[in-house]
Amino acid sequence: MTDIPELSHFDERGASRMVDVGAKEITFRLARAENIVRMQPATLSRILDRTVAKGDVFEVARLAGIMATKRTADLIPLCHPLGIDGVDVSIAAVDATTVRIEAIVRVQGRTGVEMEALTAVTVAGLTIYDMCKSVDRTMTLGPARLLEKKGGKSGHFLAD
Repeated sequence: MTDIPELSHFDERGASRMVDVGAKEITFRLARAENIVRMQPATLSRILDRTVAKGDVFEVARLAGIMATKRTADLIPLCHPLGIDGVDVSIAAVDATTVRIEAIVRVQGRTGVEMEALTAVTVAGLTIYDMCKSVDRTMTLGPARLLEKKGGKSGHFLAD
């Protein structure tokens, strides 16, 4: 059996707690995440032609992802509120039925921004669904996953 790392969001009694990062060094940190949205070809065609009744789907989803990044601590219990330095959200069609969303989040801070990047791509995907659900209820979201993490004590992580 392999060693399981200690769960830092629980104290010795099992009570939830926010990890104290006050003694950690401020360093550059980056996280990159992606989410996949699958839909009918006609739906993606309408998105690309900008004929969806609710507006420019990719631009609204991009803005939603950026806004979600800044609200992660309000959405995920025990996440630290961070002064985000930068967020890039890109959205592109991969093929006739697939959209790929990628977020890159940067900060000079004491804790990483993985949750912020994952929140960005998840909310952007949900926004695409919301804007297109009247024409395609078969859309699927995911997987959403962390692609890369830089900075901090644990070093550089790059997904396979």
